[in-house]
Amino acid sequence: MALVLTQVYLEANQKKALAAKAKTSGRKSSDLLRDAVDALLLGVNPQELKQLNDATKQTEADIEEMLHALEANAKEHKAFMAHIGRLRKAAAR
Repeated sequence: MALVLTQVYLEANQKKALAAKAKTSGRKSSDLLRDAVDALLLGVNPQELKQLNDATKQTEADIEEMLHALEANAKEHKAFMAHIGRLRKAAAR
């Protein structure tokens, strides 16, 4: 799709925040602006985007917590199975 040059006026703090976001994401400011326009045209408002972002962050934290619990469970299981193995050897004698 062909891009059309469009001039947009931003407040100084918006331009600074956009530049920072572009730098941390490794994308161009213009790409981020096009994404924002697409979201607006789809009817997604800033509050919904914030809710989605917050929910995503919470989900990531929940998954990390589950992974840690699974790792701890796997260690306990391995230790238990080793103990069972030792008991079987002792019983076989």
